[in-house]
Amino acid sequence: MPRPKNPYPGVTRVTDRHGKVRWRFRRKGFSCYIQGAFGSAEFRASYEAATNEARTPAPYSAETHGTLSWLIEHYLRSPKHKNKSDTTRRVLRRELDWLRSVAGSLPVASFRVRHIEALMAKKDGPAAANKVRKNLSLLFNYALKQEVEGVTGNPARAADRMEESEDGFHTWTEGEMARFLEHHGAGTKARLVFLLALNTGASRADIARLTWGNVKGGKIAYRRGKTGVAGEYTILPELAEELVHCPRDVMLLVHHGEGRAYKPETLGNWFKDQCRAAGLAHCTLHGIRKGQATRIVNWGGTPDEVMAYLAHKTNAEGVTYTKKANRGRLADSALSRLGNVQPAPKVGQAKPKNGAKS
Repeated sequence: MPRPKNPYPGVTRVTDRHGKVRWRFRRKGFSCYIQGAFGSAEFRASYEAATNEARTPAPYSAETHGTLSWLIEHYLRSPKHKNKSDTTRRVLRRELDWLRSVAGSLPVASFRVRHIEALMAKKDGPAAANKVRKNLSLLFNYALKQEVEGVTGNPARAADRMEESEDGFHTWTEGEMARFLEHHGAGTKARLVFLLALNTGASRADIARLTWGNVKGGKIAYRRGKTGVAGEYTILPELAEELVHCPRDVMLLVHHGEGRAYKPETLGNWFKDQCRAAGLAHCTLHGIRKGQATRIVNWGGTPDEVMAYLAHKTNAEGVTYTKKANRGRLADSALSRLGNVQPAPKVGQAKPKNGAKS
């Protein structure tokens, strides 16, 4: 009879010098003892920590072994998750908590494509549905790397993505920017937030953290929370005029109620109300970044310049904006070639013969 496969690769049974049976983990020069009885919840938590080269495991999960909730808890304690930015971890934790609430008791080894798509269908809108697919794919990739028993593939990869709008958040136009500034006059918080976003490309989370410490020598500098990329921007005249109205005895540039900081979500919702007040209900704080990036490209900016403005790690987004702008220029160029072409006759009107007057 063939020897059964070890469900915990790298673990061997050893007897210490006191005659006690213990379980030892060895892999690529790393070695430690596994705690708990073989196969117990404590043992599995200790083994998972060992595979991440941590000698002291986190408290083991109280969730039923092998369920989606159990997998989520283990992922949230993993180095892969902890290496993400604070903002990304916070958003992802909220999204995974939703998955836990609707399907946490289901065994991950039993998931099929139809189950992924059923969970996607519980969300309103294609973007939210695709985020469910993305998060489940992340979890199943993690399960495969951790060799979770019974997980042999990633069913989320085979699930059909929902078709989304190519542009996502609405991109502010020149006219919309002018309308917002006309409605929200000098010295208003709405105008300050708008110009901070326009000048620096900062997200709502970054704007909520900006202080006078970020302002120095005619420049405003910060490190974007999502990417960790540092950005430094010359303060444009319009923003400089608004900063004059900000009290120096309060460190935060944008605050509410005795200098209290906004939560990013609260700031985004508050700004949405300011957009509605200006008759721009379809506009958002995030769309200002996109609008300014579009302006930079239209003024001849390169993908690398867009990357620097948006504080991205690569210029992929800059290339996207450049392609869109180039399509518009090419279309104008193509239409300009038709300047000397005789226009098509109106419907029901005979095409004039050569040399004949119409």
